[in-house]
Amino acid sequence: QVQLVESGGGLVQPGESRRLSCVASGSISGASVMNWYRQAAGKGREMVASITPGGNINYATSVEGRFTISRDNSKNTLYLQMNSLKPEDTAVYYCNAVYRLFGSLWGQGTQVTVSS
Repeated sequence: QVQLVESGGGLVQPGESRRLSCVASGSISGASVMNWYRQAAGKGREMVASITPGGNINYATSVEGRFTISRDNSKNTLYLQMNSLKPEDTAVYYCNAVYRLFGSLWGQGTQVTVSS
């Protein structure tokens, strides 16, 4: 079973940038899709961005143009570059990988708080 560990969260001011990382204990090249989700306090979990092995990328409307998802298969790492952060981006951010063999796997989450 592959384990996912996110890092990079913290407190940032509005307008600043932050990069999240998700390191997998196994190969990510076998995942059919990798995603970043987020969940704000009192709200449901929403997909932020997704990327396939072929490089197909999708973003939530709320982050398009500000966030960039990428992956480095050689490092088994998924990234989320977040620019121009807004208070409404405050949430716990989760890494998700979907494998045909293992199913849908989740990391433990990393808190991002955008506040002045």
